[in-house]
Amino acid sequence: MGSITFKHVYKQYKGEASPSVNDFNLSVDDGEFLVLVGPSGCGKSTTLRMLAGLEDITQGEIYIDDKFINYTSPKNRDIAMVFQNYALYPNLSVYENMALGLKLRKTAKHDIELRVTRAARILEMAHLLEKKPNQLSGGQKQRVALGRAIVREPKVFLMDEPLSNLDAKLRAQTRAELIKLHSTIRTTTVYVTHDQVEAMTMGTRIVVMKDGIIQQVASPHELYNAPVNLFVAGFIGSPQMNLVKGSITRQDGVNYFVNKRLKLPIPIEHAVYLKNNDFRQRQVVLGIRPEQMTVVTGENRGNEQWTVNAVVELMELMGADTFVYVSLGDNQLIVRMEAHTEVRVGDNVQVQFNMNKSHFFDQNTGGSLRVQGDAGA
Repeated sequence: MGSITFKHVYKQYKGEASPSVNDFNLSVDDGEFLVLVGPSGCGKSTTLRMLAGLEDITQGEIYIDDKFINYTSPKNRDIAMVFQNYALYPNLSVYENMALGLKLRKTAKHDIELRVTRAARILEMAHLLEKKPNQLSGGQKQRVALGRAIVREPKVFLMDEPLSNLDAKLRAQTRAELIKLHSTIRTTTVYVTHDQVEAMTMGTRIVVMKDGIIQQVASPHELYNAPVNLFVAGFIGSPQMNLVKGSITRQDGVNYFVNKRLKLPIPIEHAVYLKNNDFRQRQVVLGIRPEQMTVVTGENRGNEQWTVNAVVELMELMGADTFVYVSLGDNQLIVRMEAHTEVRVGDNVQVQFNMNKSHFFDQNTGGSLRVQGDAGA
């Protein structure tokens, strides 16, 4: 078992005006792969280090399997950590690096051999056991670091940006290996990254942090499709969600999102939460994903009420997709299209919004109107 509970955890460094981690509350289920994600300085690594016992807790309580561990030494917390720095001993073989921690704990020799052999088999590196670290690639070194953690057979794995030293191809390969590894051994894992692609592809649940505060805890699907505020909406997704300032007005029984260049009817399914909060005439932000917009041609023309004139300013060919940057006055939006498109830079085009997939946020608080509306329903 390896459940984890944080109760009102704070970390306040001396001389700092605000806490690095602020009232952190979270329960992690046994066997879960939880990802902490956010920009640099958001408190995610500090949170991990408090869980590991490498940082003192200013206030609050942390439990592993309902055992209070605030004052338990790191070596007695039954955890294993994997860092971005592999920290391998260059004079020891792969086998010896993986076995060292067990030897220091005076584990029986035959048990060490069984554990190392099993971990090497899981990580597909049995053929590397006699090699030294200087004979390995970056990806192989990271697998050795993972193997060293696996042989401990801990309750919890803690991983602090373990892939950040790898190039893009190796990072993708090792990410897939980590997902496969977790599905095999099912050990509770808390993984820290600033890379939202890693977070979205690996996490059972994701904790998005900003300025030491949890912004949202949800599955990757929910984070992407139902962000609770503007920060999550802008942080999750590549390219990020398009965000356009404006207001909501009502005319002839229909709600419209309007600004200097746009007047878009709002679908009826949005009406309930807009009515609950009476956001008409208040400043809001329209959010819409790049794939929920399209450059209109004669073949794909749809709801003309959701179509506006724009100018193509930039195009990025990304292989299977092309990102088309269009200008609507002061607003620059990104449209995700198929790679082979007839559109060219400088073209005057029409862009169609799929308003059924739109989001609305309070411009002052940043909160999602859908969340606020659901709460008030």
